[in-house]
Amino acid sequence: MQTEMLEVFREVARQRSITGAAATLRYTQSAVSRQMAALEAEFGARLFDRLPRGVALTAEGRCLLEHASAVLDRLSSARRDVRAVRDALIGRLRVGAFATADAAVVPRALARFRASHPGVEISLVEGLTSRLLGALLVGDADVVLVNASADRPFADERFRLHHLVDEPLLLAVAAGHPLARPGRVVRLAGVADEAWIAGSARAEDTLLAASARRGFTPRIEFVVQEWTAKFGFVAAGLGVTLVPGLAARTAPAGVVLLPLDPEEVPHRTVMAATLAGRTVPAVVEAFLATLRAAAVSEVTPGDAMLGEAGSHGAALDETTLREDASGEADDA
Repeated sequence: MQTEMLEVFREVARQRSITGAAATLRYTQSAVSRQMAALEAEFGARLFDRLPRGVALTAEGRCLLEHASAVLDRLSSARRDVRAVRDALIGRLRVGAFATADAAVVPRALARFRASHPGVEISLVEGLTSRLLGALLVGDADVVLVNASADRPFADERFRLHHLVDEPLLLAVAAGHPLARPGRVVRLAGVADEAWIAGSARAEDTLLAASARRGFTPRIEFVVQEWTAKFGFVAAGLGVTLVPGLAARTAPAGVVLLPLDPEEVPHRTVMAATLAGRTVPAVVEAFLATLRAAAVSEVTPGDAMLGEAGSHGAALDETTLREDASGEADDA
């Protein structure tokens, strides 16, 4: 039985006339009569009494009308909801990201997205990159942010990658440091003797990994896990550290961020990952556009990257920016 037959039945019942229903639906009268006869045969019951003028529902017809109306209304709601999902008007969005992305770009992107898509339910999935990718695999996240260096690209055929932005790594020094001149491009040779602050005693497990693979050996004097503490150590003049471009606007007062030679300290590629071989939901596609714009805005060189960052943002929340013990994949 086709739903079209139920629609014709409901219209005949509404008008109490086969002729009237045929005119409204732009069918011939005989076509409507045949469909009603077929429906009666389907249910094995007389649905209408044929009167001299029009028709009247039988008890069986009134019973079927109640069910037919419920089915047709539910189908109408389903069509409306599917269109809304297709147009990213409703649905759910579960986003996961590494620490520095959660500190600035993700909340800004989510705020913009919520303003333009108020019908979408938004939630955040927190954790280390390995956990976030696991959440994506088991269906507990819809999209997660990852990053990779130029010499070690992210490669996993289980995921589809969506490029967001190439993120520079910046050198954070104390405001009174001799290098603290806004706009100056720093070479690693000029900071070889500096005390470094990093998330691990092994450079290979930190943001310095790509440079270490190219022969640079930093003198890591302080191992500090929290970004808030790292910035505190830098501001106190105890050493220097690398800062991902996405976190530039969140550095505190007393810290100056300087660009590094990208040949020596290559940019990181920041990407969003979804499942390979799966249709990307419209709500995720829409969010990716918002996220890409926010990421580009965050890492565009400007005052926050070339001078004291304190006037451009608050200190990072240490519960949000706990580093990933797995190493350079996040923000060590």
